[in-house]
Amino acid sequence: MKKVIHKAEDRGYADHGWLKAHHSFSFAAYHDMSKVHFGELRVLNDDSIAPGMGFGKHPHDNMEIVTIPLSGAIKHADSMGNEGIIKAGDVQIMSAGKGILHSEFNASASEFLNLFQIWVFPKLRNIEPRYDQKTFSPEDRKGKFQVLVAPDKTEGSMWVNQDVWFNLGDFTAGQEIEYTPKLKGNGIYLMVVTGEVEVAGETLKKRDAIGLWELDKADIKVNSDAELLIIDVPMIDNKN
Repeated sequence: MKKVIHKAEDRGYADHGWLKAHHSFSFAAYHDMSKVHFGELRVLNDDSIAPGMGFGKHPHDNMEIVTIPLSGAIKHADSMGNEGIIKAGDVQIMSAGKGILHSEFNASASEFLNLFQIWVFPKLRNIEPRYDQKTFSPEDRKGKFQVLVAPDKTEGSMWVNQDVWFNLGDFTAGQEIEYTPKLKGNGIYLMVVTGEVEVAGETLKKRDAIGLWELDKADIKVNSDAELLIIDVPMIDNKN
């Protein structure tokens, strides 16, 4: 098993006033050659956006973009005609494909919005852009991982154009969990959303992350109540 540790305090950080952003991987003005990507996982941004503020219409192409609101709600619009509100408990996926324009704003005039936005390199390039969003029940991830996004739409997940699985779980102190990569050759990138866990001999706290590859399974010990995000991703051309 190989591993890489990304401590919360070592992430890139940008303060634009209305936007406070932490970057697990190189993004915009933040560049670290040791943190360009983890396999096909390219971006994991932890953004806090002021009331009413956001990103005006801008382009993307050939990227699978998954957005997970942690608190608050996002107002979305795109060049395919999709408009809507994505709130905490929802997940949004957008295949930028051959090209799309979209905008994202904090839907509230009084409350901050906190979200993860995650980019994964696509399996097939220049496909027709597509959009989906879904509400997931928190009860279905109590003590286990709930599949949010998958290439085969298993377990009520949303489809993604890559051999990647997004899993979110809520666990209680004292639980011990095993996670096995879905495909041979995949690695896992585990982000501690809240709480504290032990994985591969490392103690990880809120917003710490660990990438593991060349593994059969990961053993996770929950030290305090924890919410965990696991991205199960191909390790093709991994440079970590």
